Amino acid sequence: MTTSFTLNGQACSLTCQPETPLVKVLRDELAMTATKEACSIGRCGACLVLINGKAANACLTMAFQIAGADVVTTEGLENDPLATAIRLALAEENAFQCGYCAPGFVMALVALLKEHPAPSEDEIRASLEGNICRCTGYHSIMRGALAAVRLVQETMK
Repeated sequence: MTTSFTLNGQACSLTCQPETPLVKVLRDELAMTATKEACSIGRCGACLVLINGKAANACLTMAFQIAGADVVTTEGLENDPLATAIRLALAEENAFQCGYCAPGFVMALVALLKEHPAPSEDEIRASLEGNICRCTGYHSIMRGALAAVRLVQETMK
């Protein structure tokens, strides 16, 4: 099948099997390698992307499902001030050790803060529930997320 969609603000069209997972399309066909492939069953969050503004697991989203959609990968956030603030806050808190999970956490936080710029700690935790980090105890990630919220709120004033 041929499917057309928007990828990081650019029109995109490709031919693939309809049941091809989006993570494979992104990594293997479109060289969007910041989207990580890990569990392949929607449990770790390493492959999170935004589809029409909502966080979605690219391993569970099939190619046929993205026809006409707006897909944003981590690479598509390079000029997004919100993503920049989130990345900065996470880095300042040394949130990650190996960094493999970092793109998924960033995407989850971008989705949350775009929808709700002043979330509570419980809301942040809920938005990150689908993301797994095998290196940390999550404390540094939460510190980074809370710092990101503060930074975003300060820049919105």
